[in-house]
Amino acid sequence: MQTLSLWVPCLSLQTLTTKWKTIPERVAAIKMGSSRGVSGGVQEGFRGRWWAFSVFFVIFLGKEAGKTAKNMYLCARMKIAIVKYNAGNIYSVVHALRRLGVEPVLTDDAAELRAADKVLFPGQGEASQAMSYLREHGLDEVIRSLRQPVLGICIGQQLMCRHSEEGDTECLGIFPAEVKRFQPQRHEDKVPHMGWNELRIENETLEMKHEGEEVSVNPLFRGLADGDFVYFVHSFYVPQCEFTTATTDYILPFSAALHKDNFYATQFHPEKSGATGEKILRNFLEVE
Repeated sequence: MQTLSLWVPCLSLQTLTTKWKTIPERVAAIKMGSSRGVSGGVQEGFRGRWWAFSVFFVIFLGKEAGKTAKNMYLCARMKIAIVKYNAGNIYSVVHALRRLGVEPVLTDDAAELRAADKVLFPGQGEASQAMSYLREHGLDEVIRSLRQPVLGICIGQQLMCRHSEEGDTECLGIFPAEVKRFQPQRHEDKVPHMGWNELRIENETLEMKHEGEEVSVNPLFRGLADGDFVYFVHSFYVPQCEFTTATTDYILPFSAALHKDNFYATQFHPEKSGATGEKILRNFLEVE
């Protein structure tokens, strides 16, 4: 008797049966948005056949899992660029994106940066040296001219401001804000600010769920609750301003995140902030 083939287009019954054996763990991974769900459920054998993959997940796993898998697939196909310059901690962001199923390009090439779907501007370092490098390589003008979503991280946020007290440095001026050094007020105030701290999302970016829980509607913080914890390492900060979207209190309240037009920035390290940071990076990848 001839073997029947059921096509959820391009997938045979035999293929579905084989994949089904690993479905329970993949379902859990996809619903949590873990890296295993990305690599196992999206990248492994399903590139170019998204619509078949989507139908399969919607039928067998539900709309929520299908939507999550779709977003992962689309992110995996994006051109994601990371600005290459003389700053540290770049590769931790590369690895964080890989865990989300994205293979970014690390580049200082203007054409590659402008052609990317999303650009990340992370790093740890000293402001005056970083700005000197950016100017010498023409990257200051490139970054200012970008029209796609851009995410600055740590010193990336500070360099996107107008001026920094670190080295009395003129910065990119994307956010009209001054970067200041923490001034300890008490014996227990240690600088740098290092470790986990609460993220207080600004009121205008929150909506109330029917259970009474506040959840952010800002694209970067979509699905996060006010008070989630993220990881910081910094000695300089951006004071609260009109572009502040989240604050953290250490010595004084400061801008934990900024947003203006297509430019987003975080003082904390999403790549080191566990599930919350992973969600923020995924949200950024999904910004339109």
